[in-house]
Amino acid sequence: MLPLCPSLAILVWLIGRLVICILLKLARRALEARKVDSTTTRYIVTGLRLVLNILLVLMVLGVFGIETTIFAALLAAVGVAIGVAVSGLLAHFAAGLFMLMLRPFKVGDFVTAGGVSGTVRELGMFHTKLDTPDNVLTLVGNNTIFTGNIENFSVNPYRRVLLPVQLANSADHRQAIALLEDLGKKIPNVVMDPAPSASISEFKSAGPVVTLAVFCHTDDYWQVFYDGNRMIREVFTEAAFPAAMEQLQVVSSA
Repeated sequence: MLPLCPSLAILVWLIGRLVICILLKLARRALEARKVDSTTTRYIVTGLRLVLNILLVLMVLGVFGIETTIFAALLAAVGVAIGVAVSGLLAHFAAGLFMLMLRPFKVGDFVTAGGVSGTVRELGMFHTKLDTPDNVLTLVGNNTIFTGNIENFSVNPYRRVLLPVQLANSADHRQAIALLEDLGKKIPNVVMDPAPSASISEFKSAGPVVTLAVFCHTDDYWQVFYDGNRMIREVFTEAAFPAAMEQLQVVSSA
């Protein structure tokens, strides 16, 4: 085959990119029409985009007169060598398929996976995209997630918020527990079933630690946490609770 002009190759590339965009939109609409969830849809569309772009590159090379059969064989040989060197990619790909089937999370869930906490944006072929609470996009390898612990905070209807309060040794812990349990009912977005509860959780040299446990929806966790701490500070200041002081005992060797 004689090589053709570069302008034709560019035209083929532009038309091919347009066709790929159309096919991807049609595929996405078809999946959405079948009510396929967004996690599976994005995974399939990502794989389809990769395959179509590889085919387009082969077509452009054919327009330039490069024998695609030879190129394909060379690409396959290089692929085997690269596959041996970067076999970890296969592990990430397989882990992605398993997670797609087992569904430990879906797009929009808030999870801790692979040592990263964030909202799932996309389950890709080789990595999962997470938006962390400080709005940083983080890519975590699928195999790293699949072989570790996954905490999904969006599955259950509510989660617990713990608000510890350090009391002084001279403070009345019964009064503190009563104040905290009453306060827990006033924190915005706290659910009443299970009801807020407070109890002594540990002892320190400064005095006992009383912890208020309340429950709320996952989306309200940080609001409840910060509002709860602020309200505890205000209530205990009004009740004139003594400040807790760490006690250090010095023993003389003389």
